[in-house]
Amino acid sequence: MLEPFAVHVITLPAFDHLTSGDIKLDDVREVGFLDLLGRIPVDPDNDLLVKNVAGKVVMVTGAGGSIGSELCRQILRIGPATLILYERSEHDLYQIESELISMARRISPDSMPIDDLIIPILASVTIQSRVDIVCKAFGVQTIYHAAAYKHVPMVEKNPLEAIQNNILGTYSTAIAAIENEVETFVLISTDKAVRPTSTMGATKRFAEMILQELSLGKNLNTRFSMVRFGNVLGSSGSVIPLFRNQVKNGGPVTVTDPKVIRYFMTIQEASQLVIQAGAMGDGGEVFVLDMGEPVKILDMAKKLIRLSGLQIKDAENPDGDIEIVYSGLRPGEKLYEELLIGENVSPTSHPLIMSAEEDHTGWDHILDYIEQFKMAIKTSDGEAGRMVLVDAVCEYSPQCDVADLVQSKLTESVKKMNKSNIVNYPS
Repeated sequence: MLEPFAVHVITLPAFDHLTSGDIKLDDVREVGFLDLLGRIPVDPDNDLLVKNVAGKVVMVTGAGGSIGSELCRQILRIGPATLILYERSEHDLYQIESELISMARRISPDSMPIDDLIIPILASVTIQSRVDIVCKAFGVQTIYHAAAYKHVPMVEKNPLEAIQNNILGTYSTAIAAIENEVETFVLISTDKAVRPTSTMGATKRFAEMILQELSLGKNLNTRFSMVRFGNVLGSSGSVIPLFRNQVKNGGPVTVTDPKVIRYFMTIQEASQLVIQAGAMGDGGEVFVLDMGEPVKILDMAKKLIRLSGLQIKDAENPDGDIEIVYSGLRPGEKLYEELLIGENVSPTSHPLIMSAEEDHTGWDHILDYIEQFKMAIKTSDGEAGRMVLVDAVCEYSPQCDVADLVQSKLTESVKKMNKSNIVNYPS
């Protein structure tokens, strides 16, 4: 109700917390877009939450990332026998380990020693032997595979790293899971994998394809599933903190295009749904989260400006405080995202989780493409990597030319070298 009036709005906790005196200054906070989404939370199905977590050895790859770290928090609350934090960034691993240790002491101060409950593993999922030995040493039963490079423009500039991490990392982790008879393997996917226009989306779609084919294997003791969803509020790279900083610095607020729309969900809700979806199905399913109605990014920017007590500066209000400028779509981005490739989708026992059937390509083709990806990485050939992705993911339609920073610099250097080596013979 207050949003249209450019009034600076902050929120307090519920009245009973005020009267009890157990709130701090930090509990007074800015209104965020979370408050305006209008999503009605659906209570989680406790049977689904505990099925793959309670009393089990659980490993989260990419444990220090936005989704990975929230998965770890949710898992710790449910009560695993052991929680393994698998992360390649030393800084991120230290941060999430420290947070979870404090959290574990608050939740259950008299439980098992922290060293037996929370296991920090500093390693990359691209090294299969490392994933294998960790699964073997701790007897891993459930894997949530959240490790991935996900920032669309950044991945577009570094495509081979995305292929190595998102594709080969998923392949290595999945094979290690099979060899060590891990019970459940859940891939965290993205709406950008649907008819992808970006390298990131194409690599995540191929990662889904790997698990779909593995699920068809005979005498398989590992159940694979994928969970696909859109943007989460509070993740790294989210537009909310970007807009807040821009408003704080006096603007302008940058929006790529006035028509851009995105699906949004809170990071807590998405993580809970991932855990529940991973407990469903027989294997090979692509689960799709109900993200509600898509949100116009321009509307989000306008609301955040007004909720900060400021006015939008435009042609109608030249004396306003903050201007909105359009920067244009970045490499790999599109105006809207989708969650389903085809129409073959069915409901599940959870109102916010759907199950989709997607096409398969054949395991021999998967192995052939993986070898081609390895060769492109070995030769640092971003063009070749793009060609393999286009061939492998039939829905992939690149939005831009190859933007590999290393390859473009090498091409530029070679041109300069060839030009400087021209010999001018006398006539």
